[in-house]
Amino acid sequence: RPRFKIMEEIILEDKQAMIFLNNLGSSTFDPFWILVSEKWFWIPLYVIFLYFLYKNFNKKSLFYILLFVALGITASDQIANIFKFGFERLRPCHDPSLEGLLREVKCGGKFGFYSAHSSNSFFVATYLTILLGKKIKQLPYFLFVWAAIVAYSRVYLGMHFPGDIIIGAIMGILLALFFGTLAKKVIKKSEVTTQDS
Repeated sequence: RPRFKIMEEIILEDKQAMIFLNNLGSSTFDPFWILVSEKWFWIPLYVIFLYFLYKNFNKKSLFYILLFVALGITASDQIANIFKFGFERLRPCHDPSLEGLLREVKCGGKFGFYSAHSSNSFFVATYLTILLGKKIKQLPYFLFVWAAIVAYSRVYLGMHFPGDIIIGAIMGILLALFFGTLAKKVIKKSEVTTQDS
């Protein structure tokens, strides 16, 4: 029972934070945040990330890096879906208890715990930090600010609770630590093999 009470309090705090953060928005900025939330909007940035990787790694290493990105993003998306249908937590825009209290700029599927957008953006930020952080010193700061902006856009639009994006960010970081460490090991092994041959 005490555990349930703590959980209820966390959910209540999450809803109050949602109402506060979501209502900071205004119709003037809605188009901007809708764009920020669109995956295709960031394609030019992904091209820049790809260029950085191309400049810092050989073709064989780049292949492994992109393979682990694909595996990591797929895992991030699929685990988020498992959580959504496992927990069945309604998105803020579908939650009857928040009706009339939110600025619903955009909505999505019925369930929202946790945010795949947040997980994916923090995965990319952490993964690239692991691979490029020492080579491009300022990059990690930019990456995590970018990931936080993408994640916040989901709250702004009324599609996710702050808790959804926090758990999403944690999951993305954990997956990136796993796949990033794996990528570094494979790259190191392939470099040793190349040198030996």
